[in-house]
Amino acid sequence: MSDEPAPRLLDARSLRGLAHPLRMQLLIALRHGGPATASQLAEKLGESSGATSYHLRQLAAHGFVADDPERGKGRERWWKAVDQGIRIDKTLINDPDPTVRGAVALLAYEMANVHTREVATWLGNRSEWGEEWDGATDLSDFTLRLTPELARELVGKMHELIQSYRPLPEGTPDAETVRVHTHVFPSQMTP
Repeated sequence: MSDEPAPRLLDARSLRGLAHPLRMQLLIALRHGGPATASQLAEKLGESSGATSYHLRQLAAHGFVADDPERGKGRERWWKAVDQGIRIDKTLINDPDPTVRGAVALLAYEMANVHTREVATWLGNRSEWGEEWDGATDLSDFTLRLTPELARELVGKMHELIQSYRPLPEGTPDAETVRVHTHVFPSQMTP
């Protein structure tokens, strides 16, 4: 098994702390790009260093990021992601508090936007990858008729399969970081 930590289960408090577009961008940048300073993140995301610094402190207050003590000199503060994923406590989806439901909706919409940007970036840059990646990528969709129980089973099996690929060690020749998006949701299809 990998040393990578399990996804963090969000509660109402941590959900509110993360449900902000810039905070989500900062967390994703730290997860994918590794430790960075507020200034580096500001430049990467096209924001002011004051804004990134403020939102990094908010993320730290909710336990999403922490100081990286192995980096930085003097007043230079480096940040790192604490975990590598999140999960939403399913009770929050129907929480009686409308601000909690709104935070769940914002988080879901922002994640959908992230997925869209990642796919669009890949499509725009796919010619930069070598021939060995031709035919090794996928942009598929499927329509199935499932019960909620079968949909849960499908999601579980997909996650189990994806997790089985995690033990690939760093430094493996020809290995690249690969993003896998899964989306399983009911849809009213018109004939």
